[in-house]
Amino acid sequence: MKDVQQWIKNCEGLKLHLYIDTKGNPTLGWGRNLRKGISSDEAELMFQNDFRQTLAELDSCEWYLSLPYIVKCAIINMNFNLGLTKLLGFTKMIAALTDKNYTVAAQEVLNSLWATQVGQRAKDVSIMIREGK
Repeated sequence: MKDVQQWIKNCEGLKLHLYIDTKGNPTLGWGRNLRKGISSDEAELMFQNDFRQTLAELDSCEWYLSLPYIVKCAIINMNFNLGLTKLLGFTKMIAALTDKNYTVAAQEVLNSLWATQVGQRAKDVSIMIREGK
């Protein structure tokens, strides 16, 4: 079966970015038609990969490393959703976190466009930063 698998992979070709196949279907990987969806196991694998990447990105940020655990959790949530480039755009929040001014940092979360887009998620992040729980 390994030979058949390799043959199929060779025929399909690995594409790590979304493309449209010859029948107009959004496709990824070795010919996965995304209109069929994914399994919960596949979703979990992708989530775990994305979560590891989120943590690795934050580990490169000096301001993040000394934060209390609960505040780190809140920042991890933000980074997972936003990505590091957009998270780093929260310069006032980061400055407040660096100064250990968690009240101001929490308010900066709520004062963002992101907060209007994600609603309760931003409120929860803000509470975690402000109250440490």
